[in-house]
Amino acid sequence: MAERIVVGLSGGVDSSVAAALLVEQGFDVVGITLRVWPWQESTEAAQRFGSCCSPATVDDARQVARRLGIPYYLLNSEAEFDRTVIDDFAREYEAGRTPVPCTVCNRDVKFGSLLARARAWDAAAVATGHYARVTQDPATKRFLLWRGVDTQKDQSDFLWPLSQAQLAAARFPVGGLTKAEVRERARALGLVTAAKPESQEICFIPDDDYRGFLRRRIPQAFRPGPIVDSGGRVLGEHEGLAAYTVGQRRGLGLSTGRTLYVTRLDPSRNTVVVGDAREVEVDSLVAEQVNWISIEELPGPLDVLAQIRHRHTPARATIRPGERGVEVHFEVPQWAPAPGQSVVFYQGDLVVGGGVIGAGRAEAA
Repeated sequence: MAERIVVGLSGGVDSSVAAALLVEQGFDVVGITLRVWPWQESTEAAQRFGSCCSPATVDDARQVARRLGIPYYLLNSEAEFDRTVIDDFAREYEAGRTPVPCTVCNRDVKFGSLLARARAWDAAAVATGHYARVTQDPATKRFLLWRGVDTQKDQSDFLWPLSQAQLAAARFPVGGLTKAEVRERARALGLVTAAKPESQEICFIPDDDYRGFLRRRIPQAFRPGPIVDSGGRVLGEHEGLAAYTVGQRRGLGLSTGRTLYVTRLDPSRNTVVVGDAREVEVDSLVAEQVNWISIEELPGPLDVLAQIRHRHTPARATIRPGERGVEVHFEVPQWAPAPGQSVVFYQGDLVVGGGVIGAGRAEAA
């Protein structure tokens, strides 16, 4: 009997080809779309979701499943998604941090609750269209996460929170292909998603207007307060901490005659701190909520390449255990690591582990 794999069909070309490849390989494939938005368009803007989560997207996923001859189900995950991903997103912004909702969704939804459902259906794994790869080390038996072959589309930095059990049950069929090869496969198979453009926005943010979404979701995070420099001198007034992120220079409304950037958000004082470019570059940071993948733990200093945001060119760094988390010391100062974002540690294409960027810098090495 063929091994059953549940494929998360997002309505895009990557997940469509992921499903097709698994069918070609002889697996018993089941297509699933998680409905994370209200089925009927709500009159409340905060309840309307972006273009990648629409009835048209569901129709595309259903057509792909029909073309591949696999069963297809639409699962209502609206309440769970709101409670886990969106609540976390809003809480983080209210706390003066800049979150990465995709990492929470991957850990808690796609390879969390969906994997649990898949196992209840006697499925061995969940597959997605992520550009990443998983192998198992024959010596240590640890499951390893690698960058996708197409480095321009690599999404391994969104998968660092996955546990060993989750990686064991994760399948990324397009991780060994380039985007061009994925589209060519889709065209050859006659899939409706073959030429579908990529969605760049956060899936639950209408029109990519995250500030508008947050204003409706957490209006208390938009209390005006002072904008100050590093010496505490008041330069102006901000419109709410959730409207700002570290490294931001536009929209500050300051007339100082020099270019200033957000260097820090202080929720305890409801204050935005600004400074010049030199104050935005940091030579160290602390990683919290760290998850190790290629190693069980960090016994001492380790040289890695550290990636502090999606599409950031990884920087040479040394990581070491610290009192507040894992200390990351860069060889060359890096521009604007924002608390709440991910920092992912690599050795070549191998993901060593990752964590969440915390406030403040590490102690001097």
